[in-house]
Amino acid sequence: MADIKKLAEMLKKLDDKLVSCMRCGMCQAVCPLFKETGRETDVTRGKLALLNGLAEQMLKDAKGVNEIVNRCLLCGTCQVNCPSGVQIVDIFLEARAILTGYFGLSPVKKAIFRGMLANPRFFNLLTTMGSTFQGVFTKKADELLGSSCARFNAPVVADRHFNSLATRPLRKTVGALDTPAGESGLRVAFFPGCVVDKMYPQVGEAAIAIFKHHGVGVYLPENQACCGIPVLTSGDRPTFDQLIEMNLALFADREFDYLVTPCASCTATIKELWPHYYGGERANLEKLALLGKKTLDITEFIADHLLSAEDQPAAQPTTETVTYHDPCHLKNSLGITRQPRQLIAAAGRTLVEMNEAGKCCGCGGSFNVAHYEISKKIGTAKADNIIASGAATVATSCPACMMQMTDMLSRRNKGLRVRHVIELYAEGLHRELVVKPQGGLPERA
Repeated sequence: MADIKKLAEMLKKLDDKLVSCMRCGMCQAVCPLFKETGRETDVTRGKLALLNGLAEQMLKDAKGVNEIVNRCLLCGTCQVNCPSGVQIVDIFLEARAILTGYFGLSPVKKAIFRGMLANPRFFNLLTTMGSTFQGVFTKKADELLGSSCARFNAPVVADRHFNSLATRPLRKTVGALDTPAGESGLRVAFFPGCVVDKMYPQVGEAAIAIFKHHGVGVYLPENQACCGIPVLTSGDRPTFDQLIEMNLALFADREFDYLVTPCASCTATIKELWPHYYGGERANLEKLALLGKKTLDITEFIADHLLSAEDQPAAQPTTETVTYHDPCHLKNSLGITRQPRQLIAAAGRTLVEMNEAGKCCGCGGSFNVAHYEISKKIGTAKADNIIASGAATVATSCPACMMQMTDMLSRRNKGLRVRHVIELYAEGLHRELVVKPQGGLPERA
């Protein structure tokens, strides 16, 4: 638990950031949470009013304040639409750190963050054991989506439809890599992220195949730690610093041109949040700043550094129609919207835009766990837009969004698929090699 002096300093900094809010209500018009609940305390303006004088509010009703501050998706929609440029996500993260310093972590979060995430080998062992025995507790829900549901009602799982843990995670199917740059002249460090490693290894395999096809060297070290976004959003700054330092030890002193991730949340965290929120050794700040500048989402890396105008399309056209969901961490945090759509076209698919493609799907990481019924309402609206597009597949660039959309679509039994954009692009490269073998391309992985 933080000491009183530290809390006072954090409260002062928070007050300084709140003065820019004009209470104009623009956030009310765009907040996906407010649209579902209609509660003023669920919209940014209401939360900022509460945070203005947080110390006094905490003395009056500390638990109530904690509940309100944590009822937020952190999607950033309010921030990108704020006419005053208030750094809203930053304010909420600071407020959560203050409240966690005041309350301390719950026993469950402490076990997950400090017992599991901060110990990658142990975390990997637990998920391996979980994948072995999960069939005892789950049953298939939708074969096309690959979703499952619980055989009986259980805490957290409830009536969710979810993707099972992979029987062979990426760390087993691919292992560690350290290959030199090929004909592209580029070498990347690859950060697959926890969800890709443990639930969607096919996404990581697609990435490796794409790198090999384009002659990109790959550095993929073992025992990577979580990027830390679940920890940061829960206000656990010490564990966040620990996770950063574990990953820095793997990446900081290696030679590569870019650090590439297929996870929108990991990309935004490493690029923007690591340098901004790290509170450890000052000697690491320069390393974090350099690493942040090198970090790219995989769709951005492929579209902007591997493809040229002559490469489009990269594959023979298919009849498959695809709609695209913009992850909040890509669209709102990093402004990346063009590149994923460019790769869908390069994969030979026909893109059909859904209504409100950039609206949050309702996952929000731990928000989905703590406030599942609200998350499900927001996700249902996203599923409605996906179905209305008439596409056979919905693609995105975020594994967490894939999980949420799988849950929502699996309940509807509409015969749609949820894919990562790079899965489609990798399949397009395979068709290109089959149709045009004379091109002298590298052997496909």
